[in-house]
Amino acid sequence: MTDTLTPAEAPAVETSDSPRQLKRSIGVVGGTLLTLSCVTPASTLFVVVPDLFGSLGTATALTIAIGSLLCVAVAFCYSELGTLVPSAGGEYAMVSTLAGRLAGWLVFVLSLLVVMVVPPVIAMGTADYLAPIVHLDPALTGAGVMLLATLAGLLDLRANAWITGIFLVLEVIAAAVVAVLGFAHAERGPASLVSLEVAGADGRTDTVTALLVVSGLAIALFITQGFSTAVYLSEELENPRRNVARTVLATLALSTVIILVPVVALTLGASDVAELTGGDLSAMVTAWSNSAVGTFVSLCVALAIINAGIVMVIQNSRVLFASARDKAWPRPVNGVLSRLGRFGSPWVATLAVGVPGAALCFVDLDTLYGVTGVSVTGMYLLVAVAALLARRGSHRHTSAWRMPLWPAVPVLLIVVLGYILTRQEPEHLLWTGGITAVATLYWALYLRPRRATRWLVTLPEDARD
Repeated sequence: MTDTLTPAEAPAVETSDSPRQLKRSIGVVGGTLLTLSCVTPASTLFVVVPDLFGSLGTATALTIAIGSLLCVAVAFCYSELGTLVPSAGGEYAMVSTLAGRLAGWLVFVLSLLVVMVVPPVIAMGTADYLAPIVHLDPALTGAGVMLLATLAGLLDLRANAWITGIFLVLEVIAAAVVAVLGFAHAERGPASLVSLEVAGADGRTDTVTALLVVSGLAIALFITQGFSTAVYLSEELENPRRNVARTVLATLALSTVIILVPVVALTLGASDVAELTGGDLSAMVTAWSNSAVGTFVSLCVALAIINAGIVMVIQNSRVLFASARDKAWPRPVNGVLSRLGRFGSPWVATLAVGVPGAALCFVDLDTLYGVTGVSVTGMYLLVAVAALLARRGSHRHTSAWRMPLWPAVPVLLIVVLGYILTRQEPEHLLWTGGITAVATLYWALYLRPRRATRWLVTLPEDARD
């Protein structure tokens, strides 16, 4: 890989529109609360997991477990790179610095695709879980959630840590209720978790193939993907050289438990494979208890979705803010997007991701789960490549958390993630590939010819050695 960049040596250009630095205001606990809220275990459990039940049936828990094991290796890469390059740019800053500017730009585009699409998709699920109280239009409700999340994202990060922390407690309670009820009404033994059965369209039970499980790993990786938020918040974490790794690994461990345990309970507690494949989790909870408990769980899920919207808007705005600070766009755009408000938050970047997110709630997004899965897998693949290059040259001596079993971990990830990509739907690969091709043209025609003044990854002064 060539054309790499050492952040501390980035040329000082366009200083007149250089923004203030983000404030270091949160520790490991606050960072973990915000990051875990971005994983949003309850909304993931009730919005994303039902789709996996529909295609994988009893193999869902096994697929998520395998995906979580892969995410341990991914988390190791994020932890090392996030402490080596603690930037609000997250993946793109890490990959640009270590694997080259073009690779970093492509990671930025993939991450932007993920973070722009996922919040409105999840937000539209709010109406379904408010149904026990009031019937609302999903698109209008989703847009309202996105606007509310945008307003919250304008506040101080410490205030948002408390808001999301309260909501997080409620969604963990909801997940715990589902787990307890599922185990208490278990219809089958642990062997069913590896029986790999799914109900077919004709009502008969079919066998889930190994290739289908591999295909489902892209979505499984997406389910616990939110631990990367710790890297986006690295400029606002106190002592990032130590706390980024702690936050990443703590979040992955907690999110895996909160999501996987209820999935196991649901698999064991479903009356038959057809009920599990149907994926109506609210109906299953109500059948195991009563309508009051079902309503309580539904309201907790609705709050979890709002919570996820707040944290995702916070995360997304930091990515866009960092890209403007690093001169990814024409100068007037950079100047606007890198402005900070009175609470120290990047207010223009927050509006730039929140308002379009509200508009996307009125768009048909049926294929975007698949596109998001491909994007996440591709992003992780490039991060693994950067991790493989993280101990060469001057980076070898930089103070950072270092992963165990290097370089075996990133090499294994590259092989496995590459194979997972080959098993995805051609349509999803074409959509993601087309967007990547357009981004490459922008790089070739605008960014690369201006390499001295554009796409300059920077680090806050207190993070440089």
